[in-house]
Amino acid sequence: MSEFFEALSYPFMYRAIIVGVMVSLCAALLGVVLVLKRYTLIGHGLGEVGFAATALAVALGLSPMAVAVPLVVLASFLVMYLSQRGGASGDVAIGVMATAALSIGVLITSLSRGSNVDVTSYMFGSILGLTNADMALSAALSAVVLVMYFLLFNRLFSIAYDEAFARATGINVTLYQFVISFLTAVTVVLGMRMMGSMLISSLIIFPALTARRLTASFKGMVVAAAAISIAGFLIGMVLSFYANLPTGASIVCVDLVMLGAALGIDRLKKA
Repeated sequence: MSEFFEALSYPFMYRAIIVGVMVSLCAALLGVVLVLKRYTLIGHGLGEVGFAATALAVALGLSPMAVAVPLVVLASFLVMYLSQRGGASGDVAIGVMATAALSIGVLITSLSRGSNVDVTSYMFGSILGLTNADMALSAALSAVVLVMYFLLFNRLFSIAYDEAFARATGINVTLYQFVISFLTAVTVVLGMRMMGSMLISSLIIFPALTARRLTASFKGMVVAAAAISIAGFLIGMVLSFYANLPTGASIVCVDLVMLGAALGIDRLKKA
């Protein structure tokens, strides 16, 4: 472990840990709402849009984050609009958007020779390549997500468990669904640098699913998901450091193991 703690003295390592913990926390909290609403695939769909946006930014020589944030937010609103008023179910809207975005991203990457390496880092993650500017922007956007989440906590709880009851109490459910889409889009963009656009949805889904098997209340699920997500990130970081493995894939595998353990514990309780 001495080698790992020595590595923490390097700027790229503490940047990776700061951003990773904040993104893991945001993803876990939103994952609870998305899992309860059975809307977990939106993370995957928005990740594909993020890939296309990143490919476009690299081809044009622009900042990937500056291009990806507005485009992914716009895509999340489009999915929500189609599922709410366009007559298409949520999974159909997400499927169409994900397939189209991935195809566009591949075409842009193919046409812009020489940018493949940069785009690949956003597809599968490259957390150790974070700059000070990336860290500052990620911290600011993560703070926005966390503040909005906790300010709207009670309303999100009502919408997640019973939309009909939430409407009956006067909550503008449609508005808050768009808020959830916005927060999810920002979190997906933040997580792309760490997990990659192809793996970011796992950071949203796995901790929430694991927490759901271990807790019985919404607050308990939120706390458990946050702890599981941060623990999974830190363990994955250590594993990737010692085994020289991709960080994003290592985190996903750790989360998968914890989910398997939670399923085993839940089955033993019911036996």
